[in-house]
Amino acid sequence: MKKLLVLAFAALCTSAFAQTLNVVPAPYKAEVKPGTFTITPATKIVVATPYGDKSAAFLNKYLKDYYGFSLAVVQGKQNEEVKNAVMLNYDRMDLGKPGGYDLEIDNEKAYIGSDNGPGTFYGVQTLIQLLPTEKSTNLPVQQCSVEDSARFAYRGLMLDCGRHFFSVDFIKQYIDFLASYKLNTFHWHLTEDQGWRIEIKKYPGLTALGSCRNGTAIGHNQGNDSVKYCGYYTQAQIKEVVKYAADRFVTVVPEIEMPGHSVAALTAYPYLGCTKGPYQVGMKWGVESDVFCAGNDSTYKFIQDVLEEVLALFPSKLIHIGGDECPKVRWKTCPVCQKRIKDLGLKDEHALQSYFVQRIEKYLNSKGRQIIGWDEILEGGLAPNASVMSWRGEEGGIEAAKQHHTVVMTPGTYVYFDHSQNKPEDSLTIGGYLPLQVVYNYEPVPAALTEAEAKYVLGAQANVWTEYMTNPGKIEYMLFPRLAALSEVLWSQKGTKNWDGFLARMPTQYKRYQLWQVKYNLKGVN
Repeated sequence: MKKLLVLAFAALCTSAFAQTLNVVPAPYKAEVKPGTFTITPATKIVVATPYGDKSAAFLNKYLKDYYGFSLAVVQGKQNEEVKNAVMLNYDRMDLGKPGGYDLEIDNEKAYIGSDNGPGTFYGVQTLIQLLPTEKSTNLPVQQCSVEDSARFAYRGLMLDCGRHFFSVDFIKQYIDFLASYKLNTFHWHLTEDQGWRIEIKKYPGLTALGSCRNGTAIGHNQGNDSVKYCGYYTQAQIKEVVKYAADRFVTVVPEIEMPGHSVAALTAYPYLGCTKGPYQVGMKWGVESDVFCAGNDSTYKFIQDVLEEVLALFPSKLIHIGGDECPKVRWKTCPVCQKRIKDLGLKDEHALQSYFVQRIEKYLNSKGRQIIGWDEILEGGLAPNASVMSWRGEEGGIEAAKQHHTVVMTPGTYVYFDHSQNKPEDSLTIGGYLPLQVVYNYEPVPAALTEAEAKYVLGAQANVWTEYMTNPGKIEYMLFPRLAALSEVLWSQKGTKNWDGFLARMPTQYKRYQLWQVKYNLKGVN
């Protein structure tokens, strides 16, 4: 009897999930209809909206890359009757959410409507997920009706290029991964103790010296390979990446670490440190005691000069300044830092870090930008207009939201994709255990917040720290399928999330990873 009940329940679930579109993240509303519409090389993309050009270009590139053909793009008129077409039209959306769109597929066309560029683009992403996962020139897609929009305004993924450097081509592919799952923020970690990765023309030593280390840690700091390791992005390459991202409605948020995690910069310009060096670009993982000198005005001039060039490259409103893991041991014995504390009447070195952050914030605010930093920037007092990225659990985010500061939640327990997906570990990682279901079950708005305070939670992001990721294949393996779970956390409305339904849709995602020829993990699914 018990076995019959189990079989009956399984049949009920299968029947329910069979009527669900195999789309991740789950749409707000979706109705599956009988029949299909087939896209072939004869199909056209009809652009009848001012927001459609980038979306048409992305769709064509995807079709060319994975199916071997592209479609003619023609200009259309609002609400005209079309056949054998993907129509990008203008709709007066009333969803009240960012990136809203509707999708209607009948036997003659696929219609995507939105009143904004991101919405049109996200509609195309949903259409792409309905395409077959085998290469063909006849691509049947399920007839359906979809109404959709994002739950959170900030949907992010970070990549650390300080520990290990990755090519521009891979960065572009990484951005495509974000875009395919309707994420909209690429947090690009560009400076570290172990390498400075962004060209700053006023300070050429940052790349001439700071972008190279004389070796890399073996395993968990068990020796060193003594192999010189270098890499940085030219300003031309960064502009190329930023444009590529913008064409996919992804904002690139750069991170320039300060006052800690700065040994690569100190190596190039020793006067910026408390001891004046000499310094050496970091060759092991962890936290270094040497940091920017907070008492020396030349430090602030250097940082402002660097940020001036950074701002010219990145139009993002948010500029990430790090602010995490800054030991105070050098400041405690540095005469100029102690003098600064005394002259300003500061309580201690934590207050000195707060002064440091607030001084940088004033500069960025004067340029029309806003700082965001890891939750340590709360220590000693939060800068007036700062946003907080809460990584040491949720407490920092809760505290910031209660102070009416905007927050991006990124707690290690739920969204650190450098943690292992499997038990036992099947490859070298930094440690920790983060299986797919834990990611999926994450709720970015803490229960400790009131309804009014919860509005300060912009969203969340996952972090990919690369101490133990030396190549793109390892990054892909650590991303997938957890990126799919993250997308549903950030995009789908809270009431539409369902773990069993998500699992039922995932086999199609695995086939798509095979089509993309990317590595992915299956062992940590359950």
